[in-house]
Amino acid sequence: MTRGTSSDDRAFAATDRRLFLRRGLQLGGAVLLGGPLLAACGGSDSSSSPSSSSPGGKSFGELTLRLSWIKNVEFAGSYIADSKGYYTDEGFSKVTLIGGGPSATPMETDVVTKKALVAISAPDITGAAVAKGAPLKIIGAQFQKNPFCIMSMAKNPIAKPEDMYGKKIGVQAGNESVWAAYVKATGLDESKITKVPVQFDPLPLTQGTVDGWFSFVTNEPNTLRLKGFKVSTMLLADTGYPLVSETYCVRQETIDDQRDLLKAFLRAEIKGWKANIADPGLGAKLAAETYGKGLGLTTEEQTLESKDESKLMVSADTRKSGLFTVTPELIEENVKTLKYGGLDITADKLFDLSILEEVYKEDPSLV
Repeated sequence: MTRGTSSDDRAFAATDRRLFLRRGLQLGGAVLLGGPLLAACGGSDSSSSPSSSSPGGKSFGELTLRLSWIKNVEFAGSYIADSKGYYTDEGFSKVTLIGGGPSATPMETDVVTKKALVAISAPDITGAAVAKGAPLKIIGAQFQKNPFCIMSMAKNPIAKPEDMYGKKIGVQAGNESVWAAYVKATGLDESKITKVPVQFDPLPLTQGTVDGWFSFVTNEPNTLRLKGFKVSTMLLADTGYPLVSETYCVRQETIDDQRDLLKAFLRAEIKGWKANIADPGLGAKLAAETYGKGLGLTTEEQTLESKDESKLMVSADTRKSGLFTVTPELIEENVKTLKYGGLDITADKLFDLSILEEVYKEDPSLV
């Protein structure tokens, strides 16, 4: 999630993503329902492979995947699936990975307008679009835990929500909605916490200006560690705010009419992510040197992110049922959590894990 030209820009602009995602939540629905439909097409920075058909003899043509952010290690599994030919093995003739960013259209818009077959998004953003009438569903989740966390210095750690009482917590404007929902979900007495408006560079935390910092567990903590700081993190997902993240968003008509295509896509993604979990440096190297080349990424920092991403992806449930699966219990927890943010939606309106279930039933070796 790194962009910009200066060293500080490259280190901390990653957090701009949170502002981008919140704006997508607010604006996505309005954009989604307007405008003409576009024919399925590729985007910028595409990756191509020779024509191919799956082992079953099916050819699906071009695959276009809309990423939720710039091409950093967050999409390592897709890079591996592309570079190792997993997509072409499944019958896709060409793969186009469309990067995102603050100036990009909302992910859901690209799916609804058919610019992309699949988009990587989040339940709150997709749910907001569905509530406005977008014909979308989530068919799987990479992250079993949301990456939002409260970061603190290791010498004065915040280990549980109540530890924030009497302390100053730096919260960016773009994260206000998540902060408010978290406070409501955990039943915290906000009057006992001093919320400090901050920008994205967590330097104030290292200087003692604030005691805690709202961030992604995969980003700012690793940036500070590489600068020599010792930090502690408390995941919101572990303390009353369970939301899956990096979810696969598709059109309902794709589920209805192209199940084999979606299963082929998911198989390739599963293989790619399994390879990255086994070797976190593999996706990091591809991100820094190939797919995200020119973005100022380093293999060292990207490897740290990759390791943390794996921790968010792998759980006791995914070890049992397979990557991207979401248990009915976790789905219901997500629906309940979304209500704290003002989004009232039922599980069947937002999730459809049936295709993923079929993938693992047909090939248990993928688990």
